[in-house]
Amino acid sequence: MGCAMGDLQTLDLVFFAGGTFTAAFVTGLAGFAFGIVAAAVWLHFLAPTQVTPLIVAFALIVQGVSVWKLRHAIKLDRLWPFILGSALGVPFGAALLRLAPASQMRMTIGILLVAFSLYTWFRPNSAIMSRVGPLADTGIGVVNGIIGGATGLAGIAVVVWCNLRGWPAAEQRAVFQPSGVATFVMIVLWLGGTGMIGADSAWLFLLGLPVLALGTWAGLKSFGRLNDAAFRRVVLVLLLLSGASLLLRAG
Repeated sequence: MGCAMGDLQTLDLVFFAGGTFTAAFVTGLAGFAFGIVAAAVWLHFLAPTQVTPLIVAFALIVQGVSVWKLRHAIKLDRLWPFILGSALGVPFGAALLRLAPASQMRMTIGILLVAFSLYTWFRPNSAIMSRVGPLADTGIGVVNGIIGGATGLAGIAVVVWCNLRGWPAAEQRAVFQPSGVATFVMIVLWLGGTGMIGADSAWLFLLGLPVLALGTWAGLKSFGRLNDAAFRRVVLVLLLLSGASLLLRAG
């Protein structure tokens, strides 16, 4: 059961606003991780049934704004394999969500993210997949759709793949962010229509909008000041923290 607005203390609302700002800032800066950052704060005082629709609504706004900012850098010929693959993978991920224990899913993805982050951090030359083509990109899109449908982490697989491809920061974001948005929309459409968005979630959504806008603006401004090496470090740290948070939740 969810927490009614009247049950939330002033401190809870402060933490809600702080979590919203931080998640929006991180997403504006790195292009992903809104759900993981927000859930790490919100789940301490909100029920999962409230957190999930809030993440969906807020993440789509933040990601949509960021994708609009990057629209001139988007290359459809590079993007379409990932979106096609995600469209194929999301239904399988949704089915896996119903069959596999959530704790096992979180632990598996968490181990993979931690292992990848540590491996890449200590191996500076990450462009080991620079010569692969659209077929491999489509395969990663399928994996992305499966992971997104099963865990809600839409875009994580493409983030990892773009890092392995060794593309510059702007090119990475022009791939993993729009493909993440597309995958997230597919997940919402596939899992939606169940009437899980209550009045309390709607009020919290309205309460968080101004903070969301401020955090997104600050994150986008900070991204413009990062060079490729700094961007890579930020992405790897966020992936490492994301993996660790999943392992803690699975424990």
